[in-house]
Amino acid sequence: MSDEEYDYESLGENSTMLQNAIAGAMAGIGEHCIMYPVDSIRTRMQVLSSLDKTTIIKDASTIQLKKQSRHLWRGVYSVIAGAGPAHAVHFATYEYCKEKINKHLSQNTNLRTVSSLGISNQLIASGVAGGIATLAHDFLMTPFDVLKQRMQLRDSTYKSVRECARKVYTNEGLRAFYISFPTTVSMSIPFQSIQFATYEYFRAKLDPNGSYNPKVHMIAGAVAGAVASSVTTPLDVIKTLLQTRGSSSETQIKNATGFKDAASIIYGRYGLRGFFRGFRPRVLTNMPSTAISWSVYEYFKWFLSSDKSDKFIDRI
Repeated sequence: MSDEEYDYESLGENSTMLQNAIAGAMAGIGEHCIMYPVDSIRTRMQVLSSLDKTTIIKDASTIQLKKQSRHLWRGVYSVIAGAGPAHAVHFATYEYCKEKINKHLSQNTNLRTVSSLGISNQLIASGVAGGIATLAHDFLMTPFDVLKQRMQLRDSTYKSVRECARKVYTNEGLRAFYISFPTTVSMSIPFQSIQFATYEYFRAKLDPNGSYNPKVHMIAGAVAGAVASSVTTPLDVIKTLLQTRGSSSETQIKNATGFKDAASIIYGRYGLRGFFRGFRPRVLTNMPSTAISWSVYEYFKWFLSSDKSDKFIDRI
């Protein structure tokens, strides 16, 4: 194993919080922006409306037309503004907590017995750290996600993110930006815990040396995104209803006050299958976006922790 591989393998301990934050910010922006049009299609499929899914998919299939393609990018600036700081906090918190939890598990005799059941300390630490990091991420990102989904709607009339924010606040108050927060957290914690643990597991299996390997990071990220998004789709459908309720013309949806109301509306109209509306575009969004996120994150973490970053800064 080369010196470069050895140094990279220990980055979790040696990289600084700032380096993790910068790498996380780049990963978040790249992840959300590249797959944004597909995410718009997913939102439109999940929203309860008089249009059936066939009509929505047919409408989405016209994205080659300039006008429709432009509409699928509406609200992307909200993601750029929110994803940077939210993912910076997310990944920095994750790396910090993972290191601390791993160290605690290794030192605690009683907790070490868990390893005898075939569950590694690394897997446990990754899952728990991912859940903790999610709380900070979602608190920062939820308001931006609300604006994003309002603008992604097929019949959205908002011309800018600023106009959307102003009207939502004027008509629905501050509560509208966080009405889905409990549901978002209840979805994101299992999603991120599963994603981080799955990623770390497959990365370790595919590359036991822990070296910088873009191909491995891409594959492990894609698998992690597919698994996590599949499991949490029902909660995502509920979250979408709550975040877009203010734009609905239906009184029942407008008056939904939380998780229970939203779940009842979805089940009452579509049964259990209603909780899997938008399943395919959600998985198709999360597989590449998670792969991109981890690949960009690992690259910048490697770049910022190597002497290449110093040479780059000297050139500037």
